[in-house]
Amino acid sequence: MKTSEGGLECGFDAGKNVTGRKRRSLVDTLGLTIKVVVTAGTLQDRDGAKLLLEKLAQQADATKRLKLIRVDGSYRGALIAWVAEHFGWKLEVVEKPKDQIGFQILPKRWIIERTFAWLVRQRRLARDYERLPETSESFIYAAVIRLTLRRLAKT
Repeated sequence: MKTSEGGLECGFDAGKNVTGRKRRSLVDTLGLTIKVVVTAGTLQDRDGAKLLLEKLAQQADATKRLKLIRVDGSYRGALIAWVAEHFGWKLEVVEKPKDQIGFQILPKRWIIERTFAWLVRQRRLARDYERLPETSESFIYAAVIRLTLRRLAKT
C-alpha cells in the first residue's frame, strides 16, 4: 500500500515496485478480518506472517477453532513447519495449476482478495495516510466493523 509522506515504518517492496507498507490480514471464510498487521514494505512475507500469527496467538478466544490457514505461494517453505510446530495449525498453500494459461480464479484465494477490495473502497484506506502502522490497523478494524454492521442492518 502506498503511503503519504511522513509515515513511519515505510519501505520499498521490490516485488510490487512500491514504497510504502504491507497489510497482512487473516480472514475467516466469509472474508471478515480476524487479525491485521501493518508493517514496512521491506519486511518479507514469511516474517510478516510470523508476526501476524504470534499476535493472533495472544488472543486465546480467536484461536480455539482455528485448524487450517490458506495462504498464497509466497508463504511456502520453512514457515509451514514453523506454524505447525508453534501453534499446531496447518498452512495450505493455494497455488495456481501448472497447466494454467491466463487468469483463473483460484479456489478460496479470492476470499482475501475480496476483503482487500472491500477495504480499498473505503476512502481512508485507499492509501495509507497514517503516521503510525498501529493507526492504520485501527482504521482497518473500524472499516470491517462498519461493513459488518451494514450487512447486519440489511437482515
